[in-house]
Amino acid sequence: MRLVSVHLHPVKSLGGVAPSRAVVEPWGLRHDRRWLVLRPDGGKVTGSARPALLGLTAAPGTGAVTLTDRDGASLTVAEPVDGPSAPTAVSRLDSVRLAAAEAHDWLSARLGQPVRLAWLDDPRRRPMSAAHGGLPGEPLNLSDAGPLLVTTMPSLRRLRDWIAQGAAERGEPTPQPLAMARFRPTVVLDGPFEAFAEDGWSRVRIGAVDFRVSERCDRCSVTLVDPVTLAGGKEPIRTLARHRRHDGKTWFGVRLVPLTTGEIRVGDECHAT
Repeated sequence: MRLVSVHLHPVKSLGGVAPSRAVVEPWGLRHDRRWLVLRPDGGKVTGSARPALLGLTAAPGTGAVTLTDRDGASLTVAEPVDGPSAPTAVSRLDSVRLAAAEAHDWLSARLGQPVRLAWLDDPRRRPMSAAHGGLPGEPLNLSDAGPLLVTTMPSLRRLRDWIAQGAAERGEPTPQPLAMARFRPTVVLDGPFEAFAEDGWSRVRIGAVDFRVSERCDRCSVTLVDPVTLAGGKEPIRTLARHRRHDGKTWFGVRLVPLTTGEIRVGDECHAT
C-alpha cells in the first residue's frame, strides 16, 4: 500500500494544490485549512452553498496564501498575525484573525456578496470534538471533524462501478468516472486491498508518521458539485445512499489524527491495522 497523492486546501471550501510532499503537524498538514471565508456576521461561507468558492484556488506560501480565479487573476494575502479578531461560527472556536481589506474585496467581487477572509492563528486554540473521536488535548485546524481525511483508490473504483451499474439500470449513458476531488481528501492511498477496507482500520502509518483512525467520514452535499464545471448533480450521494448508508448517513473515507509528526511523500509505503 502506498501514498499516491497529497492534497492541501489552505482556504476552507476553495480549490487547493497537490504537492509531492507535506509536513504533518499535530492539527493536520502544514498549511491545510488554516483560512476560511466568512459572512460579515461571522457565519461560514461553504462550497455547498456557494459553489463559486470551489472555482477559486488557494496555494500556500511562506507566511501567505495566494488566491487565484479561473481567469488567472491572483492576490497574495499575508497571514494577519496582528490582524483584528472577529467572532466566528466555527465550532469550538470563538474568534479568528481578519485578513487585509483588499482580500475581502477580491473575494466579495468574485462571489457576488460581501465576505471576509480570516485566518486561524493557532490551531491549539481549537480542540477536536469528543463526538468525532477527539481525545483531550488534541488540536484541530479548520477541518470539520478531524485533522486528516484519507480515501482509497480501491473504494473509489468500487464506487465508480456502482455508479455505472446504476446508470445502466436506469437506461442512462455511462457517466464520466467520478473524480476523487469530489471528496476533498488530504491523503489518498492505493494498493492490493479490498474496497472500503479502511472502515476497519484503527492505525495507519504513512512513511514514518503514525496516525490513529478517529472515525469514518460521513459525506455532505459539497460532493454533489463537480469541482471542474461547478455544476450540481445527484452523484455520488445517490449511489452512496444505496450501497453505503448507515445510521442515516452516507460514508466514504476515514479521518486520521496524527500520533507523531514528520514529512510524508507521494510514493511512501503505508501500513494499516
